[in-house]
Amino acid sequence: MLAGVAAGHPATAQIGVDVLAAGGSAADAAVAAVLASCVAETLLTGISGGGYATYYDAASGTVTCLDFFVAIPGLDGTAAGPMTAVEVNFGGVPLEYAVGGASVAVPGVPAGCGELHSRWGRLPWRDVVEPAIKLARHGAPLPEAQARTLVSLAPVMLRGDGATIYAPDGRLLGGGDLLYHPGLDHALSLLADEGPSVFYTGAMGKATVDAAQASGGALGHADLAGYRVVELPVASAQLGGYRVHGRTDLNRTVPTIAALPPLAGLTRAERAVCIADALRDVSRPRVGDTTNISVVDSDGDACVVTTTLGLGAGVWLPGLGVHLNSMLGEGELLTDDMEPGQRMSSMMCPLVVTGPAADGAPAAAAGHNGGLALAAGAAGASRIRTALVHTLVGVLIDGLPPAEAIERPRFHVYDGVVHLEPGLPDDELDALVKAGYPIHRWDGLNHYFGGSSAVGRTGAGGDPRRGGVGITL
Repeated sequence: MLAGVAAGHPATAQIGVDVLAAGGSAADAAVAAVLASCVAETLLTGISGGGYATYYDAASGTVTCLDFFVAIPGLDGTAAGPMTAVEVNFGGVPLEYAVGGASVAVPGVPAGCGELHSRWGRLPWRDVVEPAIKLARHGAPLPEAQARTLVSLAPVMLRGDGATIYAPDGRLLGGGDLLYHPGLDHALSLLADEGPSVFYTGAMGKATVDAAQASGGALGHADLAGYRVVELPVASAQLGGYRVHGRTDLNRTVPTIAALPPLAGLTRAERAVCIADALRDVSRPRVGDTTNISVVDSDGDACVVTTTLGLGAGVWLPGLGVHLNSMLGEGELLTDDMEPGQRMSSMMCPLVVTGPAADGAPAAAAGHNGGLALAAGAAGASRIRTALVHTLVGVLIDGLPPAEAIERPRFHVYDGVVHLEPGLPDDELDALVKAGYPIHRWDGLNHYFGGSSAVGRTGAGGDPRRGGVGITL
């Protein structure tokens, strides 16, 4: 199994690979890369966000899913004020969100990073955090794909300190321009010195509560002090003789894979219809400000982490370069029974794939015969499932290297309409039309279709739709 890192930014991936090369485990590299993404990919994620991780231990064949997603605030009894409605135009479609202090949920990224490191890390904590500190001191180039996203997100990103960060000269950053957050290196230094607790019961936690409440939020000290990482049940599904493992998410990614018919014996045209039928999506489309990191180390262990900030609340920690999350403004993730301390729901689903054995034997019932085959995750809200299914089919069924499978044109089904990127073979397109699907054509590979990152036996791949890369050792 190749060791490597796939992520949504070259700097994120390179830091992960450097940590692997220094003897770090998959968890060490994943944590270092997550923190780097909080510097280089702040349109998509941040240290005040939340996420999920799936870890594969090669020695035992054990898969573990961790939940460090955001939680509902209010344990202190603080009442939230109104949120601020904003409209984001994405792909020609206006989408409504809500931001402001009242949209800030309890963050989970620092706790999640700490949990991954304490369970499976090998290097000292400071060695894992330090690369992100160095990156924050100088900033990172904004990929062209993310610069295009900034144009859509400007109504939110230019609020508060974001105006000088994302448009430092009164002009939005373009592809290749330096993205720099003044003070973020100091925030990360506190994380290195004091550990994740600094964001919950220390100075960073106090700054977060003060900023959120000053802007009308309900987030309080009891919310932070009571936050814990949760271990989740692992769901599994078979695909082409392999076993796919991950949590059961709001979009039911693993059950969707389990419901697919055997694809290997179908023509590509027949298969396209089966996939479209499985991907029918009636949820409201969202921008999907999320990023994913997939890591495999030299022992064959894997760590896949997906994180998000929402759009960002437009509330910043003074002098620290930290943008607070806006997850309570993601209306489709809220349910009527939400209470303070309860986790929010999410469509994120980091995956690991095991088997078959090298001689072609089918995967064992336990799912780990043959060892790790692929570590994969995706960003993109309701298109996370879409991106993952297309990536898995490309690698596991068609035998493509991860980079080729990720770059291949995708289609997503929303409200009965197939949205597709250019380049889908004519026979597949014709089959979809004959099956009764209306077609909406997009001009090119697009952020809308999610962002996959995967490391497998034949390489690593990041998603060009979001400026991602894959690097192997």
